[in-house]
Amino acid sequence: MEAEAFLAAMKGLKRPDGRDRLVRHGHGPVRTIQTGIGAVEVARVKIRDRAVTSDGERIRFTSAILPLWARRTKSLDALLPVLYLRGISTGDFQEALAALLGKDAPNLSPGVVSRLTTEWQLEYERWQKRDLSARRYVYVWADGVFLQARMEDHSECMLVLIGATPEGKKELIGFQVGVRESTQSWHELLVEAKTRGLKIAPEIAVGDGALGFWKALDEVFPATRHQRCWVHKTANILNKVAVSVQASMKKDLREVYLASNRASAEVAIDVFAEKYGAKYDKAVECLTKDRDAMLAFYEFPAEHWDHLRTTNPIESVFATVRHRTVRTKGSLSSTTAKLMVFKLLCAASKTWRRLKGTNQLPKVSAGVRFENGIEVIQVPENHAA
Repeated sequence: MEAEAFLAAMKGLKRPDGRDRLVRHGHGPVRTIQTGIGAVEVARVKIRDRAVTSDGERIRFTSAILPLWARRTKSLDALLPVLYLRGISTGDFQEALAALLGKDAPNLSPGVVSRLTTEWQLEYERWQKRDLSARRYVYVWADGVFLQARMEDHSECMLVLIGATPEGKKELIGFQVGVRESTQSWHELLVEAKTRGLKIAPEIAVGDGALGFWKALDEVFPATRHQRCWVHKTANILNKVAVSVQASMKKDLREVYLASNRASAEVAIDVFAEKYGAKYDKAVECLTKDRDAMLAFYEFPAEHWDHLRTTNPIESVFATVRHRTVRTKGSLSSTTAKLMVFKLLCAASKTWRRLKGTNQLPKVSAGVRFENGIEVIQVPENHAA
């Protein structure tokens, strides 16, 4: 059908004697193509150009469905890295795909993934250079994640930046390997995004207690508000107390960040400090020193509080990444780990849920004020009486 459509489009081309210039010319040799339903034998249609030209140029038919040297369908090429990234080792491909492609499926050696890694590198480089001038991110989430993979001698981690568009869609903004969560590493990532066109500062950034990110953020986007992640903060506080106290303390912390308004959250913090201050002063200090940054989400729409209280968009993705790095028993190099995480993040981004209350995002972008999650309506002075 593809060949017939090509011939129909070229029907106007004629030889001097009036006959068609392009005609069917049999088939090429039969070859076996590996597909998702097993091996399929096909023969490529051949089309002949009967024109006699002085420069020797001829019109050639090239199938988009069946490239000249293809031995696997594109869907199968996409399947191989997915299986690899999801935990199937290269040496196990033959066994893992036997039921799908047949016991003796060819062209699935461990070297296939090695060649695909080169394609991932090119894809990563193109993504790193993409233009961001038309993008706007209302909220951003930032986190640095250490993996159980073989890195270089110095400590490295994956720095990830995810943003929410005014339409409520989450997107991967930046990603790179940094030296710990240093200010310099975060600064490079943020400056790179700004250099590629991300000029408008996000309204608020969500992250853990890594001072490097907040310092870099203030240097690059000083107008962006800070919101500390409650999951990380809770873990830090509980690490400073005895196990016997952790259950009740965790319950009291929930009373803070699940309060219906900021005033109630402030009261819950004071109650927490009074209850635990005598015996667990370090835990109380850990909470109270970041009071403003912990409660910043109250000045944004209530529909978005669940999204702004934690860095869960990043943590949930890296649960899969950690599974893969454990599966490989620490055999990943720094470069392979970077590409693997990038591909997993790209795959995960296709299933990220939109933010709740998307109708509120344009208001946040326009600078509308919110108090305790509710829009503040400005009443004109002449109506005040």
